[in-house]
Amino acid sequence: MKSLLKLTVTNLILYLREPITAFFIIGFPVMLVLIFGAIFGNQPSHLLGGRGSMDISMPGYTALILGTVGLLTVTINTSSYREAGILRRFRATPLSPLVYLTADVLSNQLMTLIGMLCMVIVARLLFHTHFEGNALSVLLGVILGGLSMSSLGYVIASLAPTARMAQVVGMVLFYPMMFISGAAYPSELLPASLKRVADWLPLTYVTRLLRGLWFGGTWSEYRTEALVLVAILAVATLVATRIFRWE
Repeated sequence: MKSLLKLTVTNLILYLREPITAFFIIGFPVMLVLIFGAIFGNQPSHLLGGRGSMDISMPGYTALILGTVGLLTVTINTSSYREAGILRRFRATPLSPLVYLTADVLSNQLMTLIGMLCMVIVARLLFHTHFEGNALSVLLGVILGGLSMSSLGYVIASLAPTARMAQVVGMVLFYPMMFISGAAYPSELLPASLKRVADWLPLTYVTRLLRGLWFGGTWSEYRTEALVLVAILAVATLVATRIFRWE
């Protein structure tokens, strides 16, 4: 437990020393809120069920943070650490892969929550966005979504031969998902063919679950989304712990 706490704190410090990573987790979502809020505003519309544009976008932006952390930050950081020999130094210690992965997940989850909190505060202060769900229920949804996305990131990082390849694979997977999953663009506006593609994307289930919980839905109403994410988490974690490479 002591090693886990120390490694988690160290990871958080490394986050703060890496401005690009910190920007994509904390600054980028806030920037999206400012840009899209300035463009679309948050006036209630009957087309959006009486909600404003920013109201319905907040769960999607949260999913966007989770996808960024899981498929880009985790993938790039882990493969870069391996390439720089940092993971090899960990190997020389009694530290198990599970402790390393757990500390990394904890620090990523904390950074995700900080980014989400900053985004929600800015949106609330500037555009008076509304929250209709149960905070604890949404928090659990964020944790489940974050864990499932991060587990995929570890699999990619373990399989990619180099950090550059891991970055390319992460970006190729994430950016199309960002638009097709409904995280950055309402899925209701997509053509039927893309909606069928979206049904196969992990980030789609994160977005649907968070949107439902954000507007007062219950876990039982989004059982399918939750089960899909739990399945992704279980399978990807099993694979990642078996193929994780220190060097």
